[in-house]
Amino acid sequence: MATKTAALNMRIESKKKAEAEALYNALGLTLPQAVNMFISQSLVVGGIPFDVRLPGYNRETEEAFQEARDIASGKIKTRSYSSTEELFNDLDRE
Repeated sequence: MATKTAALNMRIESKKKAEAEALYNALGLTLPQAVNMFISQSLVVGGIPFDVRLPGYNRETEEAFQEARDIASGKIKTRSYSSTEELFNDLDRE
């Protein structure tokens, strides 16, 4: 008995589609075969078949991000230097 199929229509950036097709073709698959494999594996594992999580950064990195945001917003004032020598001299004093 033949399995019934259904059409799936989706939108994707042209460049991403071409890159994905090239990747899957190198693996001996078509894009529809790869999508079917993804869906089949999702059903087997009961979810997305790979880790999906927000990026987690350590405390030091998070603090550096916040400092960069504070500098960009003007909350932290920065000093400009007229030469690298002036900068290095200032660093030596710290």
